Amino acid sequence: MHSRHYALTPIAGALACLLSSATVWAQTAPAAPVATPELGTITVEASADASAEGLSKPYAGGQVARGGRAGILGTRDNMETPFSITSYTNELIQDRQARSVGDVLQNDPTVRVSRGFGNFQEAYFVRGFTLSSDDVAYNGLYSLLPRQYIATELFERVELLRGASTFLMGASPNGGGLGGNINLLPKRAGSEPLSRVTAGVASGGQASIAADVSRRFGPDQSTGIRVNAAHRAGDTSIDQEHSRLDLLSVGMDWRSRDVRLSGDIGWQENRLKRTRTNVTPGTGLTAIPSAPDASSNWAQPWSYSDERDLFGTLRGEWDINSNLTAWAAYGLRRSSENNSLANITLAATGNGAATTSRFDNARKDRVSTGEIGLRGRLQTGSVGHEIVASYSAFDLKVYNAYGMSLGNTLNTNLYNPSYYASTPLTYLGNDLSNPAYNRGTRLNSFALGDTLSMMDGRLLVTAGVRHQTIETDSLTYRVVNNGVVTSPGGVRTAYDQSRTSPVLGAVFKLTPQVSLYGNYIEGLAQGDTAPARSGNTVIVNAGEQMSPYVTKQKEVGVKYDGGKLGGGLAFFSTDKPRSLIDGNRFTSEGKDRHQGLELNLFGEPVRGLRLLGGATWLDAKQDSTGNATTDGKRVIGVPRFQATMGAEWDVPGVKGLTLDGRLVHTGASYANDVNSLRVAGWNRLDLGVRYMTEVQGKLLTLRLRVDNVTDRNYWASVGGYPGSGYMTLGAPRTFSLSASMDF
Repeated sequence: MHSRHYALTPIAGALACLLSSATVWAQTAPAAPVATPELGTITVEASADASAEGLSKPYAGGQVARGGRAGILGTRDNMETPFSITSYTNELIQDRQARSVGDVLQNDPTVRVSRGFGNFQEAYFVRGFTLSSDDVAYNGLYSLLPRQYIATELFERVELLRGASTFLMGASPNGGGLGGNINLLPKRAGSEPLSRVTAGVASGGQASIAADVSRRFGPDQSTGIRVNAAHRAGDTSIDQEHSRLDLLSVGMDWRSRDVRLSGDIGWQENRLKRTRTNVTPGTGLTAIPSAPDASSNWAQPWSYSDERDLFGTLRGEWDINSNLTAWAAYGLRRSSENNSLANITLAATGNGAATTSRFDNARKDRVSTGEIGLRGRLQTGSVGHEIVASYSAFDLKVYNAYGMSLGNTLNTNLYNPSYYASTPLTYLGNDLSNPAYNRGTRLNSFALGDTLSMMDGRLLVTAGVRHQTIETDSLTYRVVNNGVVTSPGGVRTAYDQSRTSPVLGAVFKLTPQVSLYGNYIEGLAQGDTAPARSGNTVIVNAGEQMSPYVTKQKEVGVKYDGGKLGGGLAFFSTDKPRSLIDGNRFTSEGKDRHQGLELNLFGEPVRGLRLLGGATWLDAKQDSTGNATTDGKRVIGVPRFQATMGAEWDVPGVKGLTLDGRLVHTGASYANDVNSLRVAGWNRLDLGVRYMTEVQGKLLTLRLRVDNVTDRNYWASVGGYPGSGYMTLGAPRTFSLSASMDF
């Protein structure tokens, strides 16, 4: 049985205020643009990044944009970029009733959504490499949004940059970004006033309400403000699982003829109770058990996870003259997390028997980051240049504490769970009520690049370098075991390494509809530190820090833009270093190799029919591991083939009625590095319908969606943290109904 809980929160009160004010605001017509001698006529377009160009225009069908942000190169048209980028629009986000970044990326054939290690953080497999949600960028800056779950009410676009990206965006704070990066664009006030209220309900009784209000002000509409607020609460489609989310964000912008400024501030609180946990294959397990009922829940009744985040950004651009623009950006995040978890580990018996134990965690993050840069244009003979130079800095401080209930192992079963009262914590690392400084990351980099335009713009060549410094430090925990201090903690280790990463890319416009492209680009992540022991082997270089791991990517492809239908085909090969033990020495001589072919398709080939999807063939192997049992084996959690195909159809003869469907296929993968634990692949069908009409002159949009129509039981993901093969069970059949009214 599901219990339903609804509570009036501060956000619910804010929503009520927004709803009442929306009606009043809607009665005020915006002032017409006025030309002034000082400023000239200003054309207002939504510009999340304070750029003169504004957002990339939507492609035919409105589900994706014509281009996206290519890091420091700025927003580029897909046909003129030597990289693979897809930018998903807010229209798609709304029509799919997507609630998180992961829900949006379910539409992408090159991405599969997973979870973090031991928690409920979203993680994403891109080209077989893991990208955690705290490595997601917000308006070009890393790690500013909530670390574990990012609600869709916060952003206008989800931009996916496939492939390594150190030159374009710098190294990511947590070592992700080797197979791709995600950049989220905040919402801005457009030229037309907006007062939108959305209410919904989903399986399990979870209810939601959201408001989206924007206006522009001034005789030239140079100032804009956009406010978003949302509240969700209730049980989910999983038995006894409960979640509640509250958020509030404000986005502002101002522009003159030569200067553009924007700022954002947001707050999100995400609370989970009895959320179903990951499942880890235990030692000795010889086969992965079949997936249990998708609505079942083995989470302990006392388990929970709370996350609170406050974040903000400022960004500005100044056109020094017609050929030179300067920009600067700054962002910060302050967050805290508390949770009590009980993940399960499968026993070797293979009949679903498992064990679990209590693990608590408390964490606080302090993030500050910024970037400055110059972008200029010049001509040398017949060759045009767009030169960019930038400096970026990032600082993360993590305060952490944990507690374990050692000696209180609990027996349970995947198919017939057992539930227990909360057990006492007997082993503590730092103080859960006051987490201590645990680790820090500081990134600094300088980048210089040039995009050369030749043959009347048909050939574009991009070359550049970024010098990146990675500094980290960490302090050991103060450990208390059964009331006795066994380690005072405070022992510091540090890492300070740098690397210069190049890029070379080219685009050749074969015809106005076809572009050929290729690139060589690198990824960068902190190298490992040699352990003291490996099993019974004493490591002779214990404590030695490996140089930064350099991922080398080569990619070639073709892009097509037929006006109504677009797509791309890309072949890539990426080598990623890995550590291994050679005799009794820890080295970084090993590597993984990811090679693949990606096909993307999007657009509206005929009026009223919109397509979005594609397929990925991926060969991700452990090439050099130092161990014959793993050499040549597939990387944990990465299937050979995956595909997503979505379609929307405007029903003829019924104005405003649209049907949509999405088929998702993910092939089999492995839950261990020796590939003895095979996890079956899966297919899922999602269907939706929406109806748009007018009620007393106001636009009303009704949306009904059913995900996992056939109520299939399946393991949705394997892994999500390097070297770990934990599994996440897919959600059961889930209904979502919403109504949006534009006042």
